[in-house]
Amino acid sequence: MGLIKKLFYARAAAMLGDKLIKLAAGAVLTVFVARMLGASELGVYSIVMAWSAFLVPISSLGLNNIVVRQMVKHDNGHTAMTMLYSAVTLRLVLGLIAGSLMLLAFFLLYPDMFSGNTAVAIAVLFLLQAFIGFLLFEFYLNFQGTFRSTAYAKAVISLLSFAIKLVLLYYGFGIASLLLLTGIEFFVVGMAQYWLYLRKQQPFKDGEPCWPRYHPRWFDWQQARLLLKRSSWLWLSGIVSVIYLKIDIVMLGAMAGTEQAGIYAAASRLSELWYVFPATFAARYYPDMIKAHQQGWTPYYLKLRRYAVLFFGCALVIALIMSVTAPWIINLLFGDSFAAAVLVLRIHIWAGCFVFVRYLISQHLLITEQEPLSLLSHGIGALLNIGLNLWLIPVMGIAGAAWATLISYAYASFFFLFFARSTRNQLICVLQAGVINNRR
Repeated sequence: MGLIKKLFYARAAAMLGDKLIKLAAGAVLTVFVARMLGASELGVYSIVMAWSAFLVPISSLGLNNIVVRQMVKHDNGHTAMTMLYSAVTLRLVLGLIAGSLMLLAFFLLYPDMFSGNTAVAIAVLFLLQAFIGFLLFEFYLNFQGTFRSTAYAKAVISLLSFAIKLVLLYYGFGIASLLLLTGIEFFVVGMAQYWLYLRKQQPFKDGEPCWPRYHPRWFDWQQARLLLKRSSWLWLSGIVSVIYLKIDIVMLGAMAGTEQAGIYAAASRLSELWYVFPATFAARYYPDMIKAHQQGWTPYYLKLRRYAVLFFGCALVIALIMSVTAPWIINLLFGDSFAAAVLVLRIHIWAGCFVFVRYLISQHLLITEQEPLSLLSHGIGALLNIGLNLWLIPVMGIAGAAWATLISYAYASFFFLFFARSTRNQLICVLQAGVINNRR
């Protein structure tokens, strides 16, 4: 458990740094696009990036953690290698296919956006995104104890890309240049992780040589089929999760126009900026939760309750501060033309109270082997979000999209616990454990 905890802590620290850089860069870029190109162009950029986000779970196949977990079960290094290389091939091929289909769908739904340089940039972005399949090499290096170099490589590439985007905006380049550079960034990050894998990989077993370079000829269908079978729940859950997280921008663009989508994106970006902290802390506390679960239900419920209070308390403080300061923040960052984003931010920020706790609940569902509930909650949350957006956007505009997000997040992140007998009983036990502990 000591080694596992060290690995989780190291990965949590690396993940925090990487996510902070990406989220901070994304927030600053949003401000610059809004200030220099206006709400409409920000809307176009946000819509395309939302579609790009849909591609991530589709092409990842839910294999990120599954591959290494299955590899370590093999005593033979060659078998483990073919499993890793088969997974990479699967992700590359599916990424290219999914990117091509996404490109066709985008053209059919947004013919006005799909023109000129923007069309070329969108095509490059969707197709080069397939190279995130090479991030499986990063997960394998993490398993072998290599964290810093992989995290530093991604951080440097992200910062360099961010700097170039700012320079392009300064010299008058438009959205197409930003999308093109984002696609190139996907490619460079993937190749950087592969290059680090070639340099830093260690023998799978003592006495064995290091593995040869990746090549599609190492693909093994039997291994691939086993991985797909194991990852099916995670794959579906990831797809549904991104749909319910990003569908608001897509629907706003279609129902209210790109300018309204841009104003909404400005507010939601500031709200979602805080989500990096529960994601990182949940990974950090995961080994402690496993250890408490091994000691018995009462210690585990006490630990879960303590973390839940911490997560919710942090989110509540953030929501209160952001609600009070929303007019000043929006005016300072985006200007008077984004005044409508104040109400959106004041509504959207409260979704964080549920999202923070959801990261902890997701770890609980994993520990107690209730993964299907995660998929079900995200699925109903996605349907709820879509239905509420169809109802509220025509009536309330972008504020309606914010309310739809808040309500659907609240259900999918917390209130779904009351609708399943197992989680309802566990929630009661968590509350009772806290009462008993306080009496002592």
